[in-house]
Amino acid sequence: MKKLLLFALIIGMSFTVYAQEKNVWRSLSEVSYKISEDDFGELYVPVFSDNIKTLEGKVVEADGYIIPFEGMFKPEHIILSSLPLAECFFCGSGGPETVMEVMLNDPIKYTSKRVKVRGKLTLNSKDPEKLMYILQDAKLVE
Repeated sequence: MKKLLLFALIIGMSFTVYAQEKNVWRSLSEVSYKISEDDFGELYVPVFSDNIKTLEGKVVEADGYIIPFEGMFKPEHIILSSLPLAECFFCGSGGPETVMEVMLNDPIKYTSKRVKVRGKLTLNSKDPEKLMYILQDAKLVE
């Protein structure tokens, strides 16, 4: 009986981790915006859902594509998009909730293939110079 219970617990934990990893972008899409103003004019300020707020400070995994900004790619500070380049927020039809800044502990090489990173999620609604999702202390998983 103890073995069965332990097995069920391990399977349940694995499913929870898998579900979170699979749906982190889906969870991050639960954002709305309010219109505000600064010295330069109108800007959209993110309003994070309660579900997103529960992820702040937690270690999450996100997979996606490195966005190669000319002159901005740094091997330890990348922009990750949940969508391929042609559809990403900066180049195509995706919204700002489909990208995140990733601060890596170790530099990585640029690739056009999908990568997976793990790090601590920070939410940003104050600094318009940064993206609204920032992954700190991140590591390349795949």
